[in-house]
Amino acid sequence: MNIADIRKDYSLKTLDEKEVDLDPVVQFSTWWSEAIASNIDEVNAMTLATAGLSGKPSARIVLLKGYSGAGFTFFTNYSSKKSAELEINPQAALVFFWKELERQIRIEGVVEKISVAENEQYFNSRPEGSRIGAWASPQSSVVKDRSELETRVTEMQSRFAIDEITCPPFWGGFIVKPTLFEFWQGRQSRLHDRIQYNLDNALWKIARLAP
Repeated sequence: MNIADIRKDYSLKTLDEKEVDLDPVVQFSTWWSEAIASNIDEVNAMTLATAGLSGKPSARIVLLKGYSGAGFTFFTNYSSKKSAELEINPQAALVFFWKELERQIRIEGVVEKISVAENEQYFNSRPEGSRIGAWASPQSSVVKDRSELETRVTEMQSRFAIDEITCPPFWGGFIVKPTLFEFWQGRQSRLHDRIQYNLDNALWKIARLAP
């Protein structure tokens, strides 16, 4: 099949700037609830884009672990590449794509680390294997082979065989505090609906963008 011939015409829903909520987080909640109700697999998967001093972007899929009016939270190893880039340049972009609803949400914002208490609360809610893995994996570092990781896991299992698996000091969350939202609803003939919220002097301004 010719890649250029792969296409889908969208027709499920519409999106109008006169109908969206004045608060983009409330609008996100509306779409989030509909996505949850649609039983989308890994509905909280989102692309996270970051860039260091060079300006060279990098992106990967991470999992949303919470959101509120304050922002959108995810967790990672603070020694990872994404964390290093966020330390240098605390700005990021997020993208959700829910193909079942023919929807996409883009979010841009500034990034901060969350508190140690919040890190510990979430870490302690994770399955044991995930907690061991957080200690065992030197995320984004070069490892010789898979057996090196497996050895580190075994070592951590022995270390925490009796003691509580505490939250590593090098692991925790970031919160993306939005300055821009874009809600995208697929439409026929590529004439998609795009509604943008831009934060201006603490007020959200709403505009329609051409597809």
